[in-house]
Amino acid sequence: MLIKNGNVVMVEDGKISKMDVLIDKGIIAEISPEINRNDVEVIDIEEKFLIPGLIDMHVHFRDPGYTHKEDIHSGSKAALAGGFTGVLMMPNTDPPPDNATVVYYWKEKSKNIPLNILFSGCITKGRAGKELSKLHELKEAGVVAITDDGNWVANGAVFRHAMEYAAALDLLVITHAEEPTIANRGVINEGYWSTVLGLRGIPKAAENVAIYRDIEIAKITGAKLHVAHLSTAEGVRLVAAAKKLGLKVTAEVTPYHLVLTDEALAGYDTNLKVNPPLREAEEQKALLKGLLEGVIDVIATDHAPHASYEKNVEFNDAPFGMEGLETAFPVLYTELVLTKKITLEKLLLKMTVNPAKILQLPKQGDIKKGNYANLTIIDPKLTLKVSEELLVGKSKNNPFLGKTLTGWPVMTIYQGIVAYQRLLKGVQ
Repeated sequence: MLIKNGNVVMVEDGKISKMDVLIDKGIIAEISPEINRNDVEVIDIEEKFLIPGLIDMHVHFRDPGYTHKEDIHSGSKAALAGGFTGVLMMPNTDPPPDNATVVYYWKEKSKNIPLNILFSGCITKGRAGKELSKLHELKEAGVVAITDDGNWVANGAVFRHAMEYAAALDLLVITHAEEPTIANRGVINEGYWSTVLGLRGIPKAAENVAIYRDIEIAKITGAKLHVAHLSTAEGVRLVAAAKKLGLKVTAEVTPYHLVLTDEALAGYDTNLKVNPPLREAEEQKALLKGLLEGVIDVIATDHAPHASYEKNVEFNDAPFGMEGLETAFPVLYTELVLTKKITLEKLLLKMTVNPAKILQLPKQGDIKKGNYANLTIIDPKLTLKVSEELLVGKSKNNPFLGKTLTGWPVMTIYQGIVAYQRLLKGVQ
């Protein structure tokens, strides 16, 4: 395959250049201002952006146990439609992967899908926070990370033992940082809007206290700690301090925490009920600043699909989470790149190169000769209104429904094969 006339974004070099890219046997074989070949399929992308395939290190595919929300196949379709060529699945399933059985089920179900699907295992059995999972067994089965995502491991001794094992096994530990007794069954950020709306608030302290403890344990164990879905200014400060000490601490932020605040909840839209919750504008500014300064390494969607009947209830009764794989890039391109709050190159650093490094993915994350041909074509002029018909995943709990966004993926290539192509006929 030969891709011609693209604005090729080479992320680590920080360059966007008009280049042709030749793909041979699933590998990037040549990058040059002009390549002419008559013996290969030619795709002329007419100065669209050619970017590395996006990598999302925080998705929920709900399989097994909750496949009415999403499953591995439907989640993979959503990922590819969003321009992603790699994802890390979270263990919030039934049964959860606290042993190798579920991991082997995932592997079998995903083996023919043109997407690099990575797996995380549970830190504790049943994600209950009491007894360690079979971590050696999970590592041998192929997990790259352990997490009780959705729950914080409140028992400090258990978490320390998990971190000690993780350091020995070279496993990444992902923490869902929220001290549950401080969160106290809250449903939105504690502040002005929780008071106005009459909803129980989640104090920022719940997140900050948990991050502080987890970093202290990372300090004494030497394990790799990744803070999921950071949402507070103090959390950013704590991660920055850990990095200055040379600790193996990384962090992610979601697209919605970067572009939305708790003011958006004025209409009680349950699609905006997420955990951690949307915070005030001051926290949002701190998150963007932390992203620009390199404190926050990764943008991850925390793709959390739910069936419409589960979300179409009273706010207190609705589950946390929004689905977001398909709209992540156009949301960020529209709200951050086009407004000049961040450059395209820096945005992509957080969505390609950095997650590839944290997950130790060889030959992925950037457009370089010898790397896998995991590529996404972005049309920077394509403007579409988000609708349920536009979304290909099972669930439609997307807070950007009805919003017009620019900069959509139009083709996703996985190891040299076209895995997704956007068909726009009839789409308004």
